[in-house]
Amino acid sequence: MHKPLLALLAAAAGLAGLALAPVSGTTTTAAATGEPVLLELFTSQGCSSCPPADRLAAKLADDPALVVISRPVTYWDRLGWKDTLAREENTALQRAYAKAGLAGQNGVYTPQLVIDGRFGAVGSHQDAIARGIARHGGTGGAALRVRAIGDKRFAVGIAGAAERPAELVLIAVRRRAEVAIGRGENGGRAVEYVNVLKDERRIADWRGGKASLVIGPDQLSSTDADAHALVLREPGGGRVLAARWL
Repeated sequence: MHKPLLALLAAAAGLAGLALAPVSGTTTTAAATGEPVLLELFTSQGCSSCPPADRLAAKLADDPALVVISRPVTYWDRLGWKDTLAREENTALQRAYAKAGLAGQNGVYTPQLVIDGRFGAVGSHQDAIARGIARHGGTGGAALRVRAIGDKRFAVGIAGAAERPAELVLIAVRRRAEVAIGRGENGGRAVEYVNVLKDERRIADWRGGKASLVIGPDQLSSTDADAHALVLREPGGGRVLAARWL
């Protein structure tokens, strides 16, 4: 990319002095710049244009300033290969984003990368993604802070402003998944996917201000998942206000 993503994020962020709710007797304060940015890649094993986007997502996932999640969709299953990682929930979210009207490359297609629920780009177009992050990333006006407080227990603080009701969603992912594709446009290829969504559940509602909660082991027991992220978002394909890995 022409400019380091961290520098782009620093230029885009505007959360100076945002205080979080006390959690277990401590107070944390949001960094002056650089709230993590959520990148959601809508991809498919049946899409011949997707492997370059999948590879780019794996590179972007190494950046700690980004929360990258792969969301395989179902609508290309009719082409001769049923995507082994696809979920109807991913397809429904992409359609909701399209209905809400993303900036950039809107619509329902693969590979599409959506930045903080605001901007869509072709998932293999690095420059467009960098521009989308610079303009739309980290501008939700809220922040999440997470602190480990024991074995699979985390204290979470939320703070910021909300134009409309939002929900806090816990997302379970598999960090790496390699699939040997037997038929279809990618037949005979082995493709590696990063941070593949395995489960997501709403764990709290939020209407702005300060809030805190604790996530325990019972909420982190998703089958086949080895990492979790928190996403604060407006429901129905709305804006993402904040995101962070546990």
